[in-house]
Amino acid sequence: MLNLVIFGAPGSGKGTQSEVLIEKYGFDHISTGDILRAEIRQESELGKAAKSYMDAGQLVPDSLIIDMIEKVLRERKPKKGIILDGFPRTVAQAEALDALFARLDTQVHAVLDLQVAEDELVERLLKRGQDSGRSDDNLETIQKRLGVYHAQTAPIAEHYAKKGVHHPIAGSGAITDITARIARVIDALG
Repeated sequence: MLNLVIFGAPGSGKGTQSEVLIEKYGFDHISTGDILRAEIRQESELGKAAKSYMDAGQLVPDSLIIDMIEKVLRERKPKKGIILDGFPRTVAQAEALDALFARLDTQVHAVLDLQVAEDELVERLLKRGQDSGRSDDNLETIQKRLGVYHAQTAPIAEHYAKKGVHHPIAGSGAITDITARIARVIDALG
């Protein structure tokens, strides 16, 4: 089983590539946003705890997100592997994820870092906003999101590079070309 993290700035194509890789390899997709919403909808103990933080305008603590990921892994028992999308977002979250996987006697096998030039990211996000009507895809919000990414999320690359599992992937060009670059990394892990 392979544990993969798909990683990159907003607009780098994480969601698109996750869908393609799930189809190609049969990986289980773990989106922390989806898990969080499902737990809240089910009114589970984890969901109630998360909702109490959200209702108070606070971020859901990392430990609670890790507990949700662990629950999903134990319930789904993925056979081929998982793709984590949207987590970790900070080095502290990466360390917590590493600790969870160590408890489960596994590890993050590869961090697939989709690298796209900043001007292309902005262009992609503005286009996505026009096409989908997403209100958070406007220039001011995009610049804030990219700033947060560079300050808080980008350092994860170095964390995983030290572990030898960080794989920079050129994230520009045709979707099929990007998928082929990612597939070369995954197939080498085989």
